[in-house]
Amino acid sequence: MKGKVFIVGVGPGDPELVTVKALKVLKDADVILYDRLVSEEILSLCQGEKIYVGKSIGEAWKQEEINRKLVEEAKKGKRVVRAKGGDPTVFGRGEEECIFALREGISCEIIPGLTSAIAGPELAGIPVTSRIVAASGFTVISGTRAKGELDPDFIPEKGTLIVLMGIHDIEEVQRVILMKRRGDEKVAIIESASTPKQRVITGTLMKLSELVKEGHVSSPSIIVVGEVVSLSFNQ
Repeated sequence: MKGKVFIVGVGPGDPELVTVKALKVLKDADVILYDRLVSEEILSLCQGEKIYVGKSIGEAWKQEEINRKLVEEAKKGKRVVRAKGGDPTVFGRGEEECIFALREGISCEIIPGLTSAIAGPELAGIPVTSRIVAASGFTVISGTRAKGELDPDFIPEKGTLIVLMGIHDIEEVQRVILMKRRGDEKVAIIESASTPKQRVITGTLMKLSELVKEGHVSSPSIIVVGEVVSLSFNQ
């Protein structure tokens, strides 16, 4: 009997933000492959075998190895979960894992999760859109590129800009954003959103890299650029 692979988003970190469906799948899983963005509190709810696959800079597991492990365990007839922080297809490579499983003849289901791109700003009191400041849309980009440099064509000239995974190369991220946005625009950096370690640093785009370095900001962190930062109801 063939098993099944589930690609599951567990939200930004707070276990209370995991969906009911994701929680059920996690509890029923025989094997859970997880990375560093999945909290211990969430893992404690799982009864199956837990396999840490890393997925941070410099760690050993490659995407191809994760793909093979998911399929290998599923072919043993197991219910296999790939647990991911946030939503599994918002820069989570969940689609790659699902496609690989399907090509190997393994059934696969994606369980959406609450993406930190929206939840992070909201938990910091920052709406991603607002009629008050004419922020009628928002754009989410990754500060980490698989190939080449960050493309300025993906930077909107107005509206809210949200950058995930941008701390590691903050000077380059700042340089590219400044090609399209004003240096005096407001920015917020949200570190460890939804966890007890959450903190928020605000300033201007021109000072972004300085804010990160002087504040010793680490990943995971979210960068928000735009006038919505001024509306923060947590300040």
